[in-house]
Amino acid sequence: MDMSNQLVSSGSFRILKEPLAFLRVLEWLFAIFAFATCGGYSGGLRVSIDCANKTLSDLSIDIDIAYPFRLYQVNFDAPTCESKLRESISLGGDFSSPAEFFVTIAVFSFLYSLAATVVYIFYQNKYRENNRGPLIDFIVTVVFSFMWLVSSSAWAKGLSDVKIATDPDEVLLLISACKQRTNKCMSVRSPVMSTLNTSVVFGFLNFILWAGNIWFVFKETGWHASGQRYPPETMEKQSSGLNQSLNQGGYNQDSYGPTPGYNQQQGGFVQQPTFSPPGGPQNFNQARYNQTGPTSFANQI
Repeated sequence: MDMSNQLVSSGSFRILKEPLAFLRVLEWLFAIFAFATCGGYSGGLRVSIDCANKTLSDLSIDIDIAYPFRLYQVNFDAPTCESKLRESISLGGDFSSPAEFFVTIAVFSFLYSLAATVVYIFYQNKYRENNRGPLIDFIVTVVFSFMWLVSSSAWAKGLSDVKIATDPDEVLLLISACKQRTNKCMSVRSPVMSTLNTSVVFGFLNFILWAGNIWFVFKETGWHASGQRYPPETMEKQSSGLNQSLNQGGYNQDSYGPTPGYNQQQGGFVQQPTFSPPGGPQNFNQARYNQTGPTSFANQI
């Protein structure tokens, strides 16, 4: 109790209110739903064979199916309607690969989400130290997002094949007695696949959660911090300030040109214009333009 009170008082559980940790908790829960609805499935179907000879009929033939859906290992006995001998029939197909792949991704996702949540709560400082924790978390999140998409798509296709292989009408085609017109074969009960349909939905929901969490994990990495080190507004302010300083510097620089006498004030000293000998109207106009005032002109006289 003392340790829990210290954690609550220190605010360690406040991290769960942030999107990163909150989505991790959702990933943990949805992973449980995904592998529980798929890995814990068991169902069955029932068919009936009404032979011309009623004594040989079997109106209740139960066929059980379960995870991991190795249907070629599912065997059942059916009457031949010719004698008291019964034939052993097995379903066709092996759909264990997509089912087991889906459950494996769900289990590892569950374990990683649980471990990441514990790290966020109890080892947050070490997680952000040297930026190693966020980088590893980011890479793992991207990988799990891709694996959820692949596994969910593969399992959706595998489930479609399972539904076809366990369809009672397809199963009746495997029974030799049903190939005779004198016998009546019917499907009594089809397998309930709603739980498996839910597992596919949870698979794609997990993909959405993991893909959406990529952004929040990326914000914890140094890549996002380096990208925001110089935001666009700061760059614009720096460029505008640089242009302003250049303009001021250009205005205060000495002007070099053909004009011989340009007034320049340095330290309170006024440089008087220099008159060139009369050489035409141009020199006279320049001399008049370079005068600072009538007082300085009278002093020179």
